[in-house]
Amino acid sequence: MKKATREAYGEALAELGRKNKDIVVLDADLSKSTKTATFRAEFPERHINVGISEQDLMGTAAGISTTGKIPFASTFAVFAAGRAFEQIRNTIGYPHLNVKICPTHAGISVGEDGGSHQSIEDIALMRTIPGMTVICPADAVETKKAVFAAAEYNGPVYIRLGRLATEVLYDENYKFEIGKANVLKDGKDISILATGLMVPEAVEASKILEAEGVSVRVINISTIKPLDEATVLAAAKETKFLVTAEEHSVIGGLGGAVAELVTDKYPTKVVKVGIYDRFGESGKGEELLEKFNLKAKDIVAKIKENL
Repeated sequence: MKKATREAYGEALAELGRKNKDIVVLDADLSKSTKTATFRAEFPERHINVGISEQDLMGTAAGISTTGKIPFASTFAVFAAGRAFEQIRNTIGYPHLNVKICPTHAGISVGEDGGSHQSIEDIALMRTIPGMTVICPADAVETKKAVFAAAEYNGPVYIRLGRLATEVLYDENYKFEIGKANVLKDGKDISILATGLMVPEAVEASKILEAEGVSVRVINISTIKPLDEATVLAAAKETKFLVTAEEHSVIGGLGGAVAELVTDKYPTKVVKVGIYDRFGESGKGEELLEKFNLKAKDIVAKIKENL
């Protein structure tokens, strides 16, 4: 079964809104696309459309959070992390306000909207803000649990969501915890650390390699900051090298976070699968993932190059 994480986000907001009257949802005139319209249909008095004004979106969310409410602010990732970066940094991050920033349409799988609307730098930008928690769920189930966990957490959180329907890996019994990675499959030769829609590709890559006699550990790194240091360092110590897989620039994203950690604490080879210093382009989401070498076969090829 496939489902877009933005769809799960809309459903999670509505469910959360029924349980917690302090939830307030803000949008920048994209509520049908970000799926906050699902929440608006039930709670119009707690939904605010600020219009095409992303800086105001973040400033308004910051102000609302000072009243004790819990604002969830949504727009496309390229506008949230890019256009409103200064407001997120100075108005939300600097005073460590309790704002949840949940952008959709992250990565190149946005598709036909083209390179101008494909955010492939947002993880890097958000990671640099002190105190910002950065989450990139692997599927619809994890998205819902991450939204609920973010509502319980006191502080700024960035949850990266996608447009494309992707494979659902988890069932409702899955337990998500901010800051904890999930080992999907153990292995002794190589470790693949993946995030977002690259997690199912990593699982598929491990099956291909297992058939060829290579034992692969697959780890879902849904919380990129704070990174689960214990799980990453165990993989570094127990397997030959680490492979990171992300639908993001290889500069500053998951690969960067893992490389920074192991450089400091257990020097290990880190091979990165991601987007190498180029913008996206227009095309269907699946076709772009293929063109930008973000499929299971590309992870396999990268590992074989380094064995």
